[in-house]
Amino acid sequence: MSRSLKKGPYVDQKLLKKVLNLPDQGRSVSKTLIKTWARDCTIVPEMVGFTFGVHNGKNFIEVFVTEDMVGHKLGEFSPTRKFIRHGGKKQKEIENKQKPAPAAK
Repeated sequence: MSRSLKKGPYVDQKLLKKVLNLPDQGRSVSKTLIKTWARDCTIVPEMVGFTFGVHNGKNFIEVFVTEDMVGHKLGEFSPTRKFIRHGGKKQKEIENKQKPAPAAK
């Protein structure tokens, strides 16, 4: 569900303050990691060129913000679930077919 146009995008004020207080030393190579738990924060143009450590519930995922990401949320780029594989007989058969047979001596 999107946010009302009347309210505008949600930007965490503490996070925006951190971005604006950093020295503007060649944003394209800014190595400073800004850690945040604000996954629901919308990416604004002022954030372009910075690297954020977005918390996914267990650890921080590094997200380098580019121009294409403006308007999206920070949490979209830090997945919270890790897909391993589907189980069952069919999946095991597929995996066995893909593995090369061991060479006999």
